[in-house]
Amino acid sequence: MQYSLAALLRNALSGNTHWSPAWRDPQPKPSYDTIIIGGGGHGLATAYFLAKEHGITDVAVLEKAYIGSGNVGRNTTIIRSNYLLPGNTPFYEWSLKLWEGLEQDINFNAMVSQRGVLNLFHSDGQRDAFARRGNAMRLNGVDAELLGPNEVRRLHPLLDLDNPRFPVKGGLLQRRGGTVRHDAVAWGYARAADRRGVDIIQNCEVTGLRIESGRIIGVETTRGTIHAKRIGLAVAGNSSRLAAMAGMRLPIESHVLQAFVSEGVKPLIDQVVTFGAAHFYISQSDKGGLVFGGDIDGYNSYAQRGSLPIVEDVMSCALALFPSLGRLRYLRQWGGIMDMSMDGSPIIDRTPIEGLYLNAGWCYGGFKATPASGWCFAHTIATGQPHAFNAAYRLDRFASGHVIDEGGKGAVPNLH
Repeated sequence: MQYSLAALLRNALSGNTHWSPAWRDPQPKPSYDTIIIGGGGHGLATAYFLAKEHGITDVAVLEKAYIGSGNVGRNTTIIRSNYLLPGNTPFYEWSLKLWEGLEQDINFNAMVSQRGVLNLFHSDGQRDAFARRGNAMRLNGVDAELLGPNEVRRLHPLLDLDNPRFPVKGGLLQRRGGTVRHDAVAWGYARAADRRGVDIIQNCEVTGLRIESGRIIGVETTRGTIHAKRIGLAVAGNSSRLAAMAGMRLPIESHVLQAFVSEGVKPLIDQVVTFGAAHFYISQSDKGGLVFGGDIDGYNSYAQRGSLPIVEDVMSCALALFPSLGRLRYLRQWGGIMDMSMDGSPIIDRTPIEGLYLNAGWCYGGFKATPASGWCFAHTIATGQPHAFNAAYRLDRFASGHVIDEGGKGAVPNLH
């Protein structure tokens, strides 16, 4: 069913009895041309673009739980393309452009809100670093504005700009950045892929990969064996588990990243604001709750829950920036399993096993990359070659030393 004003009026007058399911619930077939393991944003977007851009519709998306149960529903909804390095800038800018046309493309209200992303800085050295980043962005056709303290104060009067420990000296603003409703992204891509003939199979956990003579031929699942010519792994924090089934050891670690939401209040913060003196970011949802997050938990884990030290750290950062939030109550938190790569940048590439493709290592950037990740992964699977946008995201770059170290800190295993 095409969503439209006419469809809304027609169903309103008929007691809403003529809406069709958003997507089918098919039984898995014995074989497919392509299988995508992982029914999150990246996996669903990949299946959608395989069908739309490459005409490959004999595709199954296998999800071990239900659509939206993984990281696509467990994040802080931020989108942006304010990256510095050549390997990242064109990719994330392409993703932001896809976000801008997403709702018309998939015929679904994903609540794309380009309210702006403001990265604060607190020292002269940070200002120089942000000026460099902003210049690199503008040289690549990406919007960026370097603001002084008075301009920041006009945007966010509740900020403690004169904090004695962390005085705010300005910020780097990308006005095209913002937020998107995360669960709507999952539902929208699932519906759009289904409309193009993709089978979305929920509650179907992959328990093994079938490989013969160096080539992938299928998967073992809790719902039986399914064969395929090509298989793509897009399972975020569980990438190391799936790769181990194929005898591969990936240069990633799995960590928990927590997010939090407060009780609903009247409009206070109309942009995404990040703290330059610590890892903290905050925005306000359409329901009025303040959504914020910070660092990953320091230990490796596959569990979707977090620890109390991160709660304390994130709340301390919130009060350092916005002291007036001290009387708010935070209502709930959730955790997603991050697949942290050794250089902080992702992997979209072929693997040494013929027919097996990998989409992993997204660290903190997974949600904002969803459209471009699916677009590039679909291109790589369909053609057997990377697109220019993901050419730098090679799996073998860790062996060759061609890393994409956006943070400029070098590899820091166990301490991202």
